[in-house]
Amino acid sequence: MTDRWVVAPAELRERFSRSSGPGGQGVNTADSRVELSFDLVGSPSIPEPLRTRALDRLAGRLVDGVLTIAASEHRAQLANREAARERLVSVLRAAVAPPPPPRRPTRPSRAAKERRLAEKKRRGQRKRDRRVDGE
Repeated sequence: MTDRWVVAPAELRERFSRSSGPGGQGVNTADSRVELSFDLVGSPSIPEPLRTRALDRLAGRLVDGVLTIAASEHRAQLANREAARERLVSVLRAAVAPPPPPRRPTRPSRAAKERRLAEKKRRGQRKRDRRVDGE
């Protein structure tokens, strides 16, 4: 997954099913859709601080602590397996990434305030010009 930690392939569960959509007999017979499941809660590969961060960020996607990725965009099962693994890596990397530094609150500059007020005056004048029985 990253330079520091790796998820063992034994921790991943793959399930294959028929893909939906058009495609005729190729879709009807081949189990090319891949569901890749990873038990985030029970994984010994992920350090505890990263696990808690990932659990917080992926709370809406987890079912009983298991993250499931489905891939069915390719016709070949092998291509869908690779796509699902790449997607799992990107989701986990984003979930364990450190939070961005906090924003330092700043005040708008005098020029920015003047630009904002000038734009408000222009917008008000434009609306006054549209009036039929106006002033």
